Amino acid sequence: MSNIVDPLVGRIAARIRAERERRGWTLAQLAEASGVSRAMINRIERGESSPTAVVLGKLSAAFQLSVASLLALAEGTRPESAEEAGARRHTEAPEWQDPATGYRRRQITGAHFPAEVAEIRLPAGARVPYPAAAFAFVRQVVWVLDGRLTFHDGTEIHELGPGDTLELGDPAPRVFANTTGAECRYAVILTRGAKP
Repeated sequence: MSNIVDPLVGRIAARIRAERERRGWTLAQLAEASGVSRAMINRIERGESSPTAVVLGKLSAAFQLSVASLLALAEGTRPESAEEAGARRHTEAPEWQDPATGYRRRQITGAHFPAEVAEIRLPAGARVPYPAAAFAFVRQVVWVLDGRLTFHDGTEIHELGPGDTLELGDPAPRVFANTTGAECRYAVILTRGAKP
């Protein structure tokens, strides 16, 4: 794991605890709302376990945040004040890596940009499922930059190649899968919609 990823795990832990405490929830209440065990949430909040993309999807849905928003808050790209504009160097952008699949995510846009844009690198053979609740309050487009992505949108399956885009509709369980032998790189562009 790179030096960029390690400090991010601690910030993700702090952000999850802060979001839970901001709502006045106990560990048991967050566990019930998310479907993630109380013990796992406790280990994540103490920085003893790095959450997987699937766990982040469940926690973000419970908080009514997108995964991108939850990670952007943890990455420090969403300060409470100060307008961000200008150049952001690739080497300065924090990158989060899913410990289970090797999925890597880098936030592209700053806090005050009206859409959230993230670059994702999905390793060969990786599969990342998200519950429908993770999509209930966002509008999202997936844009494949390199490689191939097999995208499960509820019962529909889309095979996407370089340059292909998919605008997501109503919330459904979704899976990002790379069934090839090479990495897939894609962008996720989202805006917040009406909360359910």
